[in-house]
Amino acid sequence: MDYASLIKEMGRGARGARDLNREQAEALFGEMLDGKVPDMELGAMLIALRVKGESADEVAGFLAAMQVRTAKLTAPDGPRTVLLPSFNGARKQANLMPLVALLLAREGVPVLIFGRHDFDSRHSPFELLGALGLHASPSLADAETRLAGDKLAVLPLQMLNPGLNSLMALRPRLGVRNSSHSLAKLLDPFPVGRGVRVVAVTHPEYLDSMAAALPGLTVDGGRAMLMRASEGEAYAHLRRKAHLIGFQNGDTAPLHPADTADLDWLLSPACAPAENAALIKAMLEGRETVPPRILEQVAALRFLATN
Repeated sequence: MDYASLIKEMGRGARGARDLNREQAEALFGEMLDGKVPDMELGAMLIALRVKGESADEVAGFLAAMQVRTAKLTAPDGPRTVLLPSFNGARKQANLMPLVALLLAREGVPVLIFGRHDFDSRHSPFELLGALGLHASPSLADAETRLAGDKLAVLPLQMLNPGLNSLMALRPRLGVRNSSHSLAKLLDPFPVGRGVRVVAVTHPEYLDSMAAALPGLTVDGGRAMLMRASEGEAYAHLRRKAHLIGFQNGDTAPLHPADTADLDWLLSPACAPAENAALIKAMLEGRETVPPRILEQVAALRFLATN
């Protein structure tokens, strides 16, 4: 592959850059995932994509390359499995992503949490999960067993897609995120139609690009929910208006009342793993109130998993 020509097309700045077609994007991202692109060229292209932004065709091509290289899991019987990606962790407030997972599992909806963590300035979500007794599965088979029995499993991204994990691991070295961080939120290891992707985005522009990609990923029976992230994690912001967009059978699905408004809700600063886990346990046991926005998110995901 002629990397210099591709860099020339993509690296002309935000206004002058040209997008790759779908076939070029799939071939290029495949080589990135396979570790075939030399470091200098890889860094140049990742930064070029970061500056210009990914087109719909590029996202489709990247996604195809990623899915081919993603490990396959057998989905448990019953409701679809909700996929909760976790790549950030807690910074100033409690991370309630595990609460969403545990509430769904308690209702019989299986949940797979997957991701990686490399932020020195944040508390690891996997330390939090460990404090809750939710340890990462040592194998794919073990994850399948836990999904069928406990309705909840945790897997490091490395076990699902090593190449994608390696690209995401470049963030500290490059100083910024790259295309793999967005693509990872679309990863689905289950048979077509058996997963519910939860795509939590931080920046408003990604709401548009993901909203364009998700209908095509649900035409064969799949389900997805697009939402604004809280500190980058896949749980609803406790104060802001609910922003949950559902996708099923290629169409948008209604997920929450239209008259939602901002709430005067106290954000807990309990973001250290032990304190965070204690808060989540208190909510599960009824000693603390589960935030309304979390209940709305759980209800929306339950709907997508069972309809």
